[in-house]
Amino acid sequence: MNSNILIDVLPQHIKIDNKIYKINSDFRTSMIFEMMINDDTLNNEEKTNIALNLYYPKIPYERDLAVEAIIWFYTCGKREQEASCGNSRTRNSSRKNNRIYDYELDSEYIYSAFLDQYGIDLQDVKYLHWWKFRALFKSLKEDNQIVKIMGYRSVDITKDMSKEQKDFYKKMKKLYEIPKSQTEKEKINEIEKALLSGGDLSDIL
Repeated sequence: MNSNILIDVLPQHIKIDNKIYKINSDFRTSMIFEMMINDDTLNNEEKTNIALNLYYPKIPYERDLAVEAIIWFYTCGKREQEASCGNSRTRNSSRKNNRIYDYELDSEYIYSAFLDQYGIDLQDVKYLHWWKFRALFKSLKEDNQIVKIMGYRSVDITKDMSKEQKDFYKKMKKLYEIPKSQTEKEKINEIEKALLSGGDLSDIL
């Protein structure tokens, strides 16, 4: 059964093998998790270890169940086939070849959209549950620049378009293309170093 943001209490703890574990539910944690998942320079074992350290102040003994719980939380309590945690704009956006937003590249657009539409300054917010953030993100209006950019990235250029339309969308796709960079890797390295040294993640997150 799917979770319902209107009637269910948003989870800040996860039950694993009859034990209750706190999970880092702030939106910044899941943003970094998504950036990590899209980082091809990390192997699966590295991603698993980083994810466990990101989400759990105390890592559960049952690692496989702990990872399943992370996926459940990240997908906002949806079933696997509905795991986008988004709508028609963002669905499948985390797939390698079909990403239409990037939390690093698009940070200013996302920040300004939340400030403009909701009056939420994401810099000043100390805590915002990931599920709330995603509900707000997926409901951004069409006149926000980030929504326009996601539309440019996702649009299919078809043969029935005029030459002017094709040229325009090709230009926009090129202008707002998500490049392959080491930005995510650098961010993850900072997190890893902080975790291994027992440091504070607050400045990084």
